[in-house]
Amino acid sequence: MAEGAEKIFKRDAKLANLPTFSQAEELHRDTAPSKPAYDLIHGHCVVIATISWQIAHHCNMLLGAENSVCEMNGALAERAELAQSCMKELIGDAYDALPAVKGGEAPERYVDEYAALVGGLLHDIGTYFVLKDDGSEKAENKLKFDGPNYILHGIRGYEYLLRKGFGEDAAQFARNHTGVGLLRSQVIAQNLPLPAEDYIPQTIEQEIVMIADKYNSKSIPPRFLTVDAYRRKARRFGEKNATRWMKLVRKYGEPDISALAETFNMRVDA
Repeated sequence: MAEGAEKIFKRDAKLANLPTFSQAEELHRDTAPSKPAYDLIHGHCVVIATISWQIAHHCNMLLGAENSVCEMNGALAERAELAQSCMKELIGDAYDALPAVKGGEAPERYVDEYAALVGGLLHDIGTYFVLKDDGSEKAENKLKFDGPNYILHGIRGYEYLLRKGFGEDAAQFARNHTGVGLLRSQVIAQNLPLPAEDYIPQTIEQEIVMIADKYNSKSIPPRFLTVDAYRRKARRFGEKNATRWMKLVRKYGEPDISALAETFNMRVDA
C-alpha cells in the first residue's frame, strides 16, 4: 500500500457522504440494460455488500471487546443500526443465519458499517458499461463481458457516480476496488488502458469492500472463491499480490464461504 494511504487509514475519518440505501438500489434498477444484467451484477453487489457489512461489523466487535473504555460514538452507532436495518431489507430472513467471520485483528478505530454496506452495493456499478452482450433482446438475451475492456469498469463506475451527482465518498468505492489495490507502476508495466494513477483504497471501508469483492465472482453462473482460490488467482499477477492478499485476510478475518455459498445458492471454487 502506498504511504499516503497508510496515513489516511491512521487518522480519524469523518463520516462518508453517501447515498441512501434506496438510492443505491434504484441506481442499479435504472442503470441495468436488461434483467439478466441486473440479476448478475446487482446480485454480485448484494453478496459483496453482505460480506463487507459482515467484516465491518466483525471489526467493530473485535475493537469493542479489546477496548471497553472507548465506545463507538453516537453517529457511528446510529449508522451501524441503519446498516443492520438495510441488511435485513437486502437479504431478508437470511440475515438471521449469516455465519460469523473468524479471526482478524481489531482496527485502530471503529468502522462505518453503513459505508461498507453501501460501498459494496455501489462498487461494481461500472460493470454495466463493460458488457459485450448486454442481455437485452437486441443481444438475443446473451450476457457477456467485454474482456479486454473489463479493467475499465472501476473508472467508468467512478465517473458515472460523479455524473449522477454522488460525491467522491461514494465514487471512490467504484474506483479503488480492483484486485488487492492497483498501483500506478502496475498500470504502466502492464500497459493497462487506464490513466497512470494509483487505484488503492483511501479508507478502511473502501479496503473492506475491495477484500469482500475477492470472495465472489460474476462468472456465469456466479460463484464464491475461498481464500486459497483467490490466492492462486492473485499469484498470476505476481507473488507480491498473493502475499498482500494473505496479509489482508489476516487483518480482517475470514468469512465462512461455504455457508455463504449455501445462503446465496452458489457453487464454491476451493
